[in-house]
Amino acid sequence: MHGEVEKLIIAPHIDDDILGCGGILDDKSFVLYCGVEDFHIVSREERISEANAAAEILGHSYKLLEGNTVNSYEVTDLLDTFSVHINNLKPSKVYIPYPSYNQDHRIVYEAAVTALRPHDINHFVKEVLVYEQPHVLFWDHTHTLGAQFKPNYFISIDIERKLAAYEAMKSQVRSFRRPEYVESLARLRGGQSRCEYAEAFYTLRIVGGS
Repeated sequence: MHGEVEKLIIAPHIDDDILGCGGILDDKSFVLYCGVEDFHIVSREERISEANAAAEILGHSYKLLEGNTVNSYEVTDLLDTFSVHINNLKPSKVYIPYPSYNQDHRIVYEAAVTALRPHDINHFVKEVLVYEQPHVLFWDHTHTLGAQFKPNYFISIDIERKLAAYEAMKSQVRSFRRPEYVESLARLRGGQSRCEYAEAFYTLRIVGGS
């Protein structure tokens, strides 16, 4: 990683970062991918090639964590690794996934929240934000009226830049998260925040002042 790391994005899989944070990724961003698998319709090598293509467009750096089995992540396997990277990179902002119906997202969220606790041996991150994805809007795993994703922080984005990065991940463009839905969600969040397009987040912690 070259230069200062302002933003650390923790992504359960390759593409979660683009869907949730593609609009804010730049050369001050570092993505931590928790795992990648060989799947019957796409190889591990192809997924990594797509990650490289997206990073080329947006300018961020990334690291792929080895040894985690997709669809079977464990908090104990991720917690220490997250803590080490947070302490080494010392980001001012960390973005973590909403704990959706996907089991890996829930495990990554739990491990990240623990790694980001205000503990005296940890680097203290002043801004911790939860990012969303189209599937969160399509299917809320909680099935309760009071637990759906409720954003309270919005960032205006260049939607064309985000879509270009997402379309570089051709193997992951599927019907329930096709580019039209990614754009529609960004337009909806833009409408909520009085701009054309935006990404929305839920803030777990924001500390102001110097």
